[in-house]
Amino acid sequence: MGRKEEPPRSAPVSKADLGRDIRKRRRALDKTLKDVADEVGLSIGFLSQVERGVSTPSLSSLHNIAEALDMNVEAFITPWRHPSVVTRNNEREVFTLGDPNRKYELMGRGFPGAQLNACLVHRSPGQVSEVMRNAGEEFVFILEGSVLYELAGETHVLHKGDSMHFQSDQPHRTSTVGEATAIELWVGTLPVFK
Repeated sequence: MGRKEEPPRSAPVSKADLGRDIRKRRRALDKTLKDVADEVGLSIGFLSQVERGVSTPSLSSLHNIAEALDMNVEAFITPWRHPSVVTRNNEREVFTLGDPNRKYELMGRGFPGAQLNACLVHRSPGQVSEVMRNAGEEFVFILEGSVLYELAGETHVLHKGDSMHFQSDQPHRTSTVGEATAIELWVGTLPVFK
């Protein structure tokens, strides 16, 4: 039997490098932490933790930070470019944003003008996201484990097989429930990668 190939991986991004790059760009634009925090809907404290390499943003929050800094996500991570409309199981790109407790597995690279982005989000036990809000809508489907969603002041615990569809301009955050890693299929209209 042949050995299963490892999926392609982006060059790892460390918390320190990500934070340093964000801070450097913010200062180059002569923006304060408050300026950027207000633009992206994150707290000044959380953004400061990101810049100091203490915390990492979710992929959608990184997108919003990048936009506030007149950049795109690809300025911080270099995703693998898959040349086909079909992505095989062993061909999906896997990456983290400096936090090994949250991994992203791109389901496809889309095409110019694509409106949907999809990835599998692997969340370790105890993983908690920041409060996020961004343009568009999101659909999530829980493949393994359980995830608590806080959405606009309400809480929803989603278990394997459960799904949720919501407008993502509402404040929302997630946390893994239980002792098992949760795997979530995330589909959103946020143009994460250009």
